[in-house]
Amino acid sequence: MMVELIGLCIAALATAGVILRPFGWADWIFAVSGAAAVVLLGALPLSDALHAIYDGREVYFFLLGMMLLAEVAGREGLFDHLAARAVQAAAGSARRLFFIIYFVGAGVTTFLSNDTTVVVLTPAVLAVARHARVPPLPYLFTCAIVANAASFVLPISNPANLVLYHDVLPPLGDWLRRLALPALLTILVSYLSLRWVMRHDLEKEPITPEVPELSRGGWVAVTGLSLSAVALVTVSSLGGRLGLTTLSAGAAVALAVALTTRRSPLPLFRHLTWGVLPLVAGLFVLVAMLDRVGFLSTLGQWLGQMSAISPRMTAGLSGIAVGIASNLANNLPVGLAAAGAATAGDLGDLMRDCLMIGVDLGPNLSVTGSLATLLWLATLRRSGLHVSAAQFLGVGLRVMPPALILALLCRLYLPG
Repeated sequence: MMVELIGLCIAALATAGVILRPFGWADWIFAVSGAAAVVLLGALPLSDALHAIYDGREVYFFLLGMMLLAEVAGREGLFDHLAARAVQAAAGSARRLFFIIYFVGAGVTTFLSNDTTVVVLTPAVLAVARHARVPPLPYLFTCAIVANAASFVLPISNPANLVLYHDVLPPLGDWLRRLALPALLTILVSYLSLRWVMRHDLEKEPITPEVPELSRGGWVAVTGLSLSAVALVTVSSLGGRLGLTTLSAGAAVALAVALTTRRSPLPLFRHLTWGVLPLVAGLFVLVAMLDRVGFLSTLGQWLGQMSAISPRMTAGLSGIAVGIASNLANNLPVGLAAAGAATAGDLGDLMRDCLMIGVDLGPNLSVTGSLATLLWLATLRRSGLHVSAAQFLGVGLRVMPPALILALLCRLYLPG
């Protein structure tokens, strides 16, 4: 019992370290240190830890593939080109520009994941906002909000989706039948709420900058990204594994661009966020420890019993609970724990879908909610901008709750 209690304390401290990053250390250091500590103290056998790390291979492949696709597109100037086109299409209207950037972000999130939106689209939007001589924050907030709001349109829209469904990822047809309408509602409600919050900042008309020409490598990147999206949607519709497919697509596009431009693809790898891989692996180990001590099975059984009494109420309240919890402990570990509880309790599609909506959408409340938001903050800091936790919370309190509640209600009263 003492070892189990120490293990739980280590998991809590490691999660706090990932979120707060004391001493300025990278978040993966705390996840890996926590994982090593629970193994060394005997709270989790080494064989179980290695098995947990191995089980995450589809997520690692997915993250690597998406980072490659995003880095290739960014290096070839694709997103800078798209952002400048957005300003041109806005024709001097700040509100039209806001609309275009938001829905471009929704498209990028849908087909290239929420992390891609914040890592690649955010600096492009910042550059264009400066050239257009408009306050950048309203447009930058669109990147952060839509990255989470559009992250359950498809299974590939958020790595947390692969974590939560793990070996029970539904075919694309079932996914869309159950989640397309809640996802579209979420995108629309989040847009309307965010536009209302930012209404006073959208009064200055943008100046249309020159649109940079897209290079030959950029056109190859466009083609590669389009083919990759088709391949991923096809694999998803057939119920195949998305991780290796995404990695293969990323490697193929990087190689095609390198051959076309006659530039080595090796510099791409220096710019990938490699720390996310040990971060996810460490979190997998910590969640495996929670499962071993019986925490997740107890939670799953309790949810199963409650679902038998009132399935809709239990699923809805669980979605709200994990949405709030994602802001206290980041949605990746919360998603891992929710997946473990769902498996242990043999919870049905309705419960798992509501848990995913909470895990994906809940992080729009605060800066600590998701990896995507943390990456967004880091991108802003590198550009000399600062958004405080209180400032983000002020926006999140008016944007996230209505979207989350309406999305859950929509899913609860859909068939299936």
